[in-house]
Amino acid sequence: MTDSSPSRYHPLLVALHWLIALLVFMALVAGLFLKGLANTPEKIGPLSIHMMIGISILVLVVVRLVVHLLTKKPARATTGNALLDRIGVAVHWLLYLAVFAMALSGLGTSAQAGPADIVFRGSGEPLPSNLFVFPARIGHGFTATVLMALISIHIAAWIYHQFIRRDNLFARMLFGKR
Repeated sequence: MTDSSPSRYHPLLVALHWLIALLVFMALVAGLFLKGLANTPEKIGPLSIHMMIGISILVLVVVRLVVHLLTKKPARATTGNALLDRIGVAVHWLLYLAVFAMALSGLGTSAQAGPADIVFRGSGEPLPSNLFVFPARIGHGFTATVLMALISIHIAAWIYHQFIRRDNLFARMLFGKR
């Protein structure tokens, strides 16, 4: 780490990281819950929450990406292994990509199946009986699985850094003196 590199990420990046993490968790849980519900009028309320969370995530991730690109960051973390270091960088960018793909496939599902009109505009139309006939919905489900795998890798890397390497890497994503 050079003297010009901060020891922590910008506080806005930290706040956005944890807020987005919470919202992604909520969206994934809500998605699993929704998957088990029949497409009846009772599903509209939970679906509206899921859709609002997804839209919020998209906006916040765009803001986070801009802040990430414009602010000073700590020196790149290392595992002591060049291959693992490259995988770490790839996983971080794949997380951004997967979140964007989730949001876009959700918007695509909404465009193809029409739930935005039903959920937010109260069109009175019933939800389609089967959302899985829409290609965007299939992509949304596949991307959710990929996103959960990437999150698992991200958490495993945190465990490795925190408890095996004991390098206190986690502190970089907490609030404190930069």
